[in-house]
Order: sequence, then C-alpha cells, then structure tokens
Amino acid sequence: MIVRRDDADQVWTTERLLRWTEGYFQRLELPTPRLDAEVLLAHVLGKKRIELYTGYHMLVEPGERARFRSFVERRAKREPVAYITGRREFFSLVFEVSPAVLVPRPETEHLVDVVLKELGGGEARDEAAAGAAPPSSDAHAAPVPPVLPVPPVPPVPPVRILELGTGSGCVAIAVAVNASSAIVDAVDSSAGALEVARRNAEAHGASRRVRFFKGDLFAALPRDAGPYRAVISNPPYVSSADYGKLMDDVRLHEPREALLDVKSPGSDGLGFYRAIASGAGSFIEPGGLLAVEVGAGQAPEVQGIFSAAGWTHRET
Repeated sequence: MIVRRDDADQVWTTERLLRWTEGYFQRLELPTPRLDAEVLLAHVLGKKRIELYTGYHMLVEPGERARFRSFVERRAKREPVAYITGRREFFSLVFEVSPAVLVPRPETEHLVDVVLKELGGGEARDEAAAGAAPPSSDAHAAPVPPVLPVPPVPPVPPVRILELGTGSGCVAIAVAVNASSAIVDAVDSSAGALEVARRNAEAHGASRRVRFFKGDLFAALPRDAGPYRAVISNPPYVSSADYGKLMDDVRLHEPREALLDVKSPGSDGLGFYRAIASGAGSFIEPGGLLAVEVGAGQAPEVQGIFSAAGWTHRET
C-alpha cells in the first residue's frame, strides 16, 4: 500500500511518508488525516510527534515501513488509532486501551475536573508544608533569623469517590493520581475492561487507592461501600435509534455494551440515568456531588430525571 513493487528502491523519509499517508487518509475521508498519520508513524518509530519534524528528512527503514504500512491498512478499515497503538492520553496521563474499552475522550476529562474541584485543593496544602529552605552557607551573608519549627500539618482525611462504568479506569485513576486524599471505588460489568483498568492503575501507581468491582452499577459494591463524597459516571447513553448512525470508527470497533443503553425497555438512551438517580442516594454523603456525562441534546431530559428523584441541579 505504501511501497509498491516498482518503487521499493525509492527513498522514504519521514516527510514523504507523512505526506503520502495524509493524502491517502484524505481520500478515505478520515476526519483527522494528518494527526492520524503522525500518531501512527511516531508510534512505529518510538518518537514523540514533534520529533517527526526535527527529523523530517530521516530515512525510515524497511522494517519500520512494513509495520507502518500494516497500521495504515488497519486505520483504512476505520479501526481507531488508539486501538492500533494500544494507548491514549487522558488528563495528561497515558493509558492502555483495547477493544474491551471505550477510547477515552477529551470531553470526559471534565468529570475529573469536577471531582478535583469538589475536593478543594488539599494537594496544595501538603506541598506548602514541605518546610523552609535551608539558610545560605555564604559567610558574608546577612544574619538569618532563627527558623521556627513548622507545626505539623494534620493529614488530610481520605475522601471516598465512586465511579460507575469505569472502562479503562482513566477517570478513576486520574482522580487518584491528582488527589492524594481520594480513595476511589470503580465499577464495571465487563471483565475485559476491568483487566485493562487494573493494569492502568498499576502502571500509574494507583492500585492501592483504586478498587475495582465487577457488576451492574450499585449492585457490584460490597456491603461496606461508601458513603461517597462524589459519585461520577459516563454511562452508556446511545439509544437504539441512534446506534446505527454512529461513525464507523465507533460503531464497528468500540464495545457495544459501553455505548448502547440497555437499561430502558425502549433503549431511549436514558435508562442508566434513571438507575443512577434512583440508587445513588443510598451511597452518597449528605451534600455530596453526583456528576454524569450526557449525550448531545440529552441534558434537559437527564436533568428532569434527577430532579424527579429529589436531586438539586447545580450546573450543566
């Protein structure tokens, strides 16, 4: 596909491969042809994307071209780039992904932002208490007043967070990595997804503060679970009517059970919100936060579901 038999002896540089692949992806009407080409080639070469440009005229070896060609063929069949490379960045962290989990989306990072804001910046207090700098060793320096001992800062009590439908674990792990006081319970009904999530937690040093449970929403939790300061979820919210309209990258490759609403009899896209609204009250602290991601156009209906269940709407 990239090197034909009659031009195998031609010189293939980084620049030429990117230009050829971008044009090919454009003809296939892929939405981000240049970005896809850069990510795939950088992965093959073991480089950052920016390094493709600092080494624009670098020769690409035949073995690397062959691997890159196989990646291009997979992308041409609309397989997501994240599944081809096996990784995706989320909240400035790199996560393992596979067809067992949804590809993390940038908009889902907002769930992490909401939780960190709710926790109120305890991390900064820990850093401020690290202590004063030592006095200068310069013999001619001005006298330094005695440094009074810094009173010990009481440890920040743990804060329990619950995520429903964790998938790759990216939300739960991003919260744990960025908030040392957070203890996160993460639930998913897919054994394959939980295997990926556990590996991600281990890779980011969060396995001691993120617990994973297999099952259906709240039913998966142990008897001693909670109460939680916050309950968060990016549940399956695609209706059966909309599922067939999804772009091929999503519909043909990403896990159906992580996308399609199966909680409502008519699969109207709102079943999981009804279940969360009715069940979360037993697990959340008084005054606690519940945050969910919603599909385009669903916000008014989802707000109505939670209002009817006694929740107070704060923001969309």
